[in-house]
Amino acid sequence: MWAAFAQLSKTIPSRRAASSRCAVLGMSLRRCRMLNFGSRMYARIYATLLACIVLSVLLFGYLHFWIAPPRHMPRNASMAVIVLLVMIAVVIAAGAYPVVRRITRRLENLQSSVQAWGRGDLSARVQVQGRDEVAQLAASFNDSAARIEALVGAQKSLLANASHELRSPLARIRMAVELLQDTAGPAIRQELARNISELDQLIDEVLLASRLDAVPLEGAMREDVDFTGIVAEECARAGAVLDGVAQTLQGDATLLRRMVRNLLENARRHGGDADVSVVLASTSGGTLLEVCDRGPGVPAAERERIFEPFYRLPGASEKAGSVGLGLSLVRQIARRHGGEVECLPNGEHGACFRVTLPSGGQPSA
Repeated sequence: MWAAFAQLSKTIPSRRAASSRCAVLGMSLRRCRMLNFGSRMYARIYATLLACIVLSVLLFGYLHFWIAPPRHMPRNASMAVIVLLVMIAVVIAAGAYPVVRRITRRLENLQSSVQAWGRGDLSARVQVQGRDEVAQLAASFNDSAARIEALVGAQKSLLANASHELRSPLARIRMAVELLQDTAGPAIRQELARNISELDQLIDEVLLASRLDAVPLEGAMREDVDFTGIVAEECARAGAVLDGVAQTLQGDATLLRRMVRNLLENARRHGGDADVSVVLASTSGGTLLEVCDRGPGVPAAERERIFEPFYRLPGASEKAGSVGLGLSLVRQIARRHGGEVECLPNGEHGACFRVTLPSGGQPSA
């Protein structure tokens, strides 16, 4: 009996073995893990239930017929009763099969929805079935997800509307500064112009970030883009040295240009007067873009945080002209095209920002 249960437990697929089988079948790792989770959980629950039933039957038979057998029952009738009990156990196990499978399937659906919601799909919901604890958990998740989606939507709407409304007073401030050309000194005019330019950049980047969040990935514009031409134009504008090959991508030319410009402006801002080098190359999976500077570099502990909105390195001066959204937009645009960006050290001094983009430019899941 124990050998049978041991054999049954061996049939439960391990993570590595199941992942290998899914890779052979061409399934995504996320889908593979979800099916893996469901099969393992289902097998363990069912094996545990079956073991409890069989052990209960055997224990009852042992106590009732061998320890204290009934006086009126012939000894040879004990075996018939044991067979009957085993048949009852088999019937119970067969009846428990759809019940256990139904529970695990609902848990799989719940896990799938939670994973989708965690990846950023705030509209993901779980279908509520029944009135048991699993249904209550699904309903609680749906209620919480709806509340958070509403709060995030209201925040994005407020930010976008406020940024849009700031355009008008900013235009009036710029006009007033132009009228002060004859009365204000050069230093004051230069400082006002710098502040206005920084505010204009902030509003522009906030509006762009709001637009990227508002438009779903499936609705993003896709066209053939001469990525080498975009990089070459932006390098000439920023005075950077380009070493690259011809690359064509599928994506949004305006967003890709903004991504390259933000990387070059960041390198020029923090790299000082040193040359900014740009490498554009082909890889087995698509296109690689590297923008390297010779500035102070980025500490290892901060190389992920610098991609957070409005985050600046400790000690960074506001006069540097950074509003803390440039690198965040770079990551958003890269991921919108199915790629990724990371910050790496550039030898002993400086930093390199490496962007990898697939040739097809499909959005990442």
